[in-house]
Amino acid sequence: MNILFLTILGINDVAERGLYTDLMRQFSKEGHSVYIACPLERRFKRNTCISTENGIQILRIKTLNFQKANIIEKGIGTLLLENQYFKAIKKYYSEVKFDLVLYSTPPITFTKVVSFFKRRDQAKSYLLLKDIFPQNAVDLGMFRLGGILHRYFRKKEKALYAVSDYIGCMSPANVEFVRKNNNELDPDRIEVNPNSIDPIETFISKEDRNRLRTNYSIPLNATVFIYGGNLGKPQGIDFLIEIIRSNCDQKHMYFMVVGTGTEFPKLKEWFEVNKPINAALIEGLVKDDYDQLLQSCDVGLIFLDRRFTIPNFPSRLLSYMECKMPVLAATDINTDIGRIIEENQFGFWCLNGDTFKFNQYLNMLSADRVLCEKMGHNSYSYLMKNYLTMHSYQKIINHFPVCTSYS
Repeated sequence: MNILFLTILGINDVAERGLYTDLMRQFSKEGHSVYIACPLERRFKRNTCISTENGIQILRIKTLNFQKANIIEKGIGTLLLENQYFKAIKKYYSEVKFDLVLYSTPPITFTKVVSFFKRRDQAKSYLLLKDIFPQNAVDLGMFRLGGILHRYFRKKEKALYAVSDYIGCMSPANVEFVRKNNNELDPDRIEVNPNSIDPIETFISKEDRNRLRTNYSIPLNATVFIYGGNLGKPQGIDFLIEIIRSNCDQKHMYFMVVGTGTEFPKLKEWFEVNKPINAALIEGLVKDDYDQLLQSCDVGLIFLDRRFTIPNFPSRLLSYMECKMPVLAATDINTDIGRIIEENQFGFWCLNGDTFKFNQYLNMLSADRVLCEKMGHNSYSYLMKNYLTMHSYQKIINHFPVCTSYS
């Protein structure tokens, strides 16, 4: 098949490891012709361009800034995105007839592009639903329920769902939410197709672990709890700060916070004022460095704002599981990530804001290395059974067995 993949994730190198690059390489490996359309933000000062990398064609489309951009530019950029993609894809991929269009949220504004190829090529369509917008913005107080912005984007959301032949959701709770709030959709078109990766076997010797910890000034014998990923409003960063503050005298624990996002300045200011001796804040790392650091840590942390009514399922979970780490999550009550973690015995969950219970779990994991190792083994085992790229590929391809490739 000829596959068109639409994303607003900037792809520097299709060989890099990641949710979408892993999946696109899987399609390519299975013999499909893969075409990617992704943004080239204006900060890079380059025009729209096309290249072939590892047998995959990548169209990088000049857009406004999305990452590390102020809310005005990000908002305008989102509104312009659909037409920018539409014009560029029609120009550069005019000779290609697509069998399948894949796309992910965010954004929810690819309806025009998807509809065009469904009409022109009789292409099938599959939505990888990673973000339920605009409800998440309502939950965080960014939009007013029923307000102009909410109504506008809700209409866009429904249009994207309607044009999608199938919708792959991250977890059973996501499937239930989408079905319940979009009664007009055929429920059989909505399925679980979670975040997935092509994992690599990780092993770190005691010497390398100690060397990495020394490089980052981490105590060699402490239990290291790491949070890696986005540091924005959805994470409920105030609770992360409270956890570090309430354990500042616990020398057997060490907290690593690695990431970027709108709340990073707030965290940085807190660290500069309070100077915790058992915690460190790093403003992002390249993936290879982050993966190495992760292997020297003991427990992965997940935080989500307790106000969410949508069932988020953070992708950082998979990095922790790949490194055979137990997971400690503090979230809202609507996501099922905590239930999945606890039912499969690879970590603990509590409500974001429950400092007492979270600290109980911190102490349990710090005090019992055997428990950590057992949960880490369960974590990796669950990853291998449920979150592999091959699983996502098969979920998608099984819907379209009669599609034929175009030459």
